[in-house]
Amino acid sequence: MCLAVPGRVLDIGEKDGTRMATVDFGGVQKEVCLEYLPDLQVGEYAIVHVGFALQRLDEESAKQTLELFAQLGMLQEEFGDPWEQAAAAGGEPWPFTDDPGSAPGPAPALAAPQEEVQP
Repeated sequence: MCLAVPGRVLDIGEKDGTRMATVDFGGVQKEVCLEYLPDLQVGEYAIVHVGFALQRLDEESAKQTLELFAQLGMLQEEFGDPWEQAAAAGGEPWPFTDDPGSAPGPAPALAAPQEEVQP
């Protein structure tokens, strides 16, 4: 599912001649194109869909929407790791971590098939 998600502009710059911003979506930061909202400023909120800021939004509405999305698990669905989500859907724990300080559990043992040797 692709949601239009409110986010707060953290910084603005230019990339290959296009006005871009780093936008925070309740803890997840993504690069967003600002071409549809050329006057959007740092600290303001916007509705973002597929990497484009589409509409300015007031802070109160943005925070309420982000809180609701988080409660419904929609932020994880939208921004989470698809491999991790697939593992969870299959009932398996995700064996990897993004935290370099924590060691993952033991890797599953992989062994080549053994042929039985008949005397």
